[in-house]
Amino acid sequence: MRFLKKRFSYIIALSLVGVFFSCKEDNSGEELAENLVEEIPDPVKEYGYILDDFKVVRDTIKSGDSFGAIMDTHGVSRTQVYNIMQAVRDTLDPTRLVVGKPYTILKTQDTTNNVQAFIYENDRINYTVVDITDTITAYRAKKPVTVKRKVASGVITSSLSAAMDNEGLSILLSDMLADIYQWKVDFFKIQKGDQFKLIYNEKYINDTIYAGVQNIEAAVLTHYGHPYYAFSFGRDSISGFSKFYDDEANSLQSFFLKAPLKFSRISSRFTRRRFHPVQKRWKAHKGTDYAAPTGTPIWSTADGVVVASSYTRGNGNYVKVRHNQKYTTQYLHMSKRNAKVGQHVKQGDIIGYVGSTGLATGPHVCYRFWVNGVQVDPYKQNLPSSEPLKETLKPDYFLAIEPLRKELDSIPFKIIKTTPKL
Repeated sequence: MRFLKKRFSYIIALSLVGVFFSCKEDNSGEELAENLVEEIPDPVKEYGYILDDFKVVRDTIKSGDSFGAIMDTHGVSRTQVYNIMQAVRDTLDPTRLVVGKPYTILKTQDTTNNVQAFIYENDRINYTVVDITDTITAYRAKKPVTVKRKVASGVITSSLSAAMDNEGLSILLSDMLADIYQWKVDFFKIQKGDQFKLIYNEKYINDTIYAGVQNIEAAVLTHYGHPYYAFSFGRDSISGFSKFYDDEANSLQSFFLKAPLKFSRISSRFTRRRFHPVQKRWKAHKGTDYAAPTGTPIWSTADGVVVASSYTRGNGNYVKVRHNQKYTTQYLHMSKRNAKVGQHVKQGDIIGYVGSTGLATGPHVCYRFWVNGVQVDPYKQNLPSSEPLKETLKPDYFLAIEPLRKELDSIPFKIIKTTPKL
């Protein structure tokens, strides 16, 4: 009897142990399941679609490609292609797809592989969707973009673009800074030791992919020891671009641009006596020559009306613009003219391209400047500025630029390391 009791107690004990381990195994299984659930990644979503639901085909527009040919390759009938083109032509012109632009096609994952959507990337941010899942629809959209505010500084040792490159900055910043100061600073006279500071914003797709410079908020360019401040305030009603003013609320924009083209060099200045390289004799040179590669765009330095667009043996292809009763400019030796007599041009409009037509030994543009019918050196003229900031806006302007001015002044310049002479 005692033996049976002990045996029964032993069996109960083993059962309890089994239950205990069974419970432990069940709990660990639940924990494992929970961990597995947590590790499942979120579905990939792009262009507003969950890509896991489709077969995804990515490609780029190639020479000779057409919307119809692409759709035909992926099994869309000609009738359906025609219906799609008729339905979406106001949103996406299928006949004007640009070579090199990426596109994505979404297809069903079953054996039919039916096309459900065509996504065309207009640029790095904007794209157009043609959806044919149920009915044919088309719309434009943007990728999620974040803006990151940044500061930079640099010291010029040879050129502005080289200084930007040395600091790992985008060439776009160099162009934008040159655009801001093109009325005030002669970039053909930029010198070693000139400095710049910037406060600007960059765009990023999905917070990681660089998508270019959005804008410059403020800048200062120290040229020949003089600091030229620039602060963005308002937009031009015609161009839509930002307007910039200095630390005293004076407009940085002038009636005339400093030069008729970008990033070149002055090969010959206005002078009363110069030995002509073609005619081999001394004569006055009543213009400023800017040497640049053939095909470089030439722009009108101010608003005006084209009064001549022709060719002569000496001038080659040339364009002449009258800006008002006082000022006229002329642009010589073009490879090609891009303006007609009577045409109204705006400051910065391309009116031709650099060449070497007429009496020219190499590609350049000879820029000539008249004041009241007399040819003069534009670099020695006190030229008018553009419309000033309204007095009623100045209090708001000074309030807005105060923290930007302090921030600019606090940005340090990087010290240029020089190798000591032995």
